[in-house]
Amino acid sequence: MDNLAYIDDSSLKEKTEMIDGRIYMMSPRPRVTHALACTNIVSEFKQHLRGKKCTAFCDGVDVFLDEKNRFVPDVMIVCNPDIIKEDGIHGTPDLVVEVLSVTTAKNDKGRKKDIYAKAGVKEYWLVDTWNKSVEVYYNQNGWLVLDNIYFYLTEAEKKENDQLPDNDKDKIEVFDTIKLSVCDNFAVELEYIFEKI
Repeated sequence: MDNLAYIDDSSLKEKTEMIDGRIYMMSPRPRVTHALACTNIVSEFKQHLRGKKCTAFCDGVDVFLDEKNRFVPDVMIVCNPDIIKEDGIHGTPDLVVEVLSVTTAKNDKGRKKDIYAKAGVKEYWLVDTWNKSVEVYYNQNGWLVLDNIYFYLTEAEKKENDQLPDNDKDKIEVFDTIKLSVCDNFAVELEYIFEKI
């Protein structure tokens, strides 16, 4: 049997997204840090959602928002089981997570964010593995508005931050968890999002 890792995969189906009716090729092989962040986040989501109405999905599931927009989010939560079909999600997820990469950051922060907002995505996360931060946006009247930027700090960095005077411009408010707006009593620890990154 052939080892698929060594077979020319140009004949395999290319991974694409459609944004405003235009097809975009997606990176076929994300960096390890990207894959780790996606795995960490979906693991936390799935653990909390076990036995509940909402379902977490990881990269590879198409979201058909309308005839001109088909996205493949890195992670998402869908609370309406009626929009979950065999070939993907036909409708709007409740929460979408995009892990930024050099090739996708512009679309994730711009056009896709605007389309997700108009489609009614309630909560949108942009995860930056370089800066170990998560931008959290909430939908307000068809706009995804930045609520907070959460920075993961090591224990040493927290101590250093705590030693700064309260009026120091470099002192930041430290958050250890992100509370999800789409699920009751559910918060994800930043430590777990950036584990091994």
